[in-house]
Amino acid sequence: MNKKLVMLFVLGGAFLASGPTVHAQAAASSSAAAGSQKASDQDLQLLREDIRSKKKQLIAANLILTDAEATKFWPVYDQYTADLVKINDQKYALIKEYADAWGTMTDAQALGYVNRWLAVDQQVAALRSKYVPIVNQVLPGKKTATFFQLDRRVQMMIDIQLASQLPLVQAQDK
Repeated sequence: MNKKLVMLFVLGGAFLASGPTVHAQAAASSSAAAGSQKASDQDLQLLREDIRSKKKQLIAANLILTDAEATKFWPVYDQYTADLVKINDQKYALIKEYADAWGTMTDAQALGYVNRWLAVDQQVAALRSKYVPIVNQVLPGKKTATFFQLDRRVQMMIDIQLASQLPLVQAQDK
């Protein structure tokens, strides 16, 4: 598996998270990526920024806020996203490592990847737990819950797309 595939599943995540208005754009980007030999770190960074932008748009469209709530919420959201990006940096580095090692991965490496993925998942859960009371300071309970539902749904869509594109470790032995 090479970095070209990493680019494709990041694009796939963008495709899933973006909504129907940009599906044609994502498909065109996927075609262009397929012709590329490698996904550069800069390309991946741009894609991740695009995903974050589309996620913010999706949340804005589905989280009904008053003007006063929006004024208080969006700076908190931006800080939450900045903190989440730091964790996701680890996730994307792990995916790239996995892609590079796939085909020659040892049992110890495979176990290490599983443990590191679990640690990243735990960090995301801890971050959400940390931010629930922070968001609840600027939004009422139902809107706080709605935000975290939306956040999880979008992240799960991206994670499902990523996971479905990563070959199983055992498949490298075939």
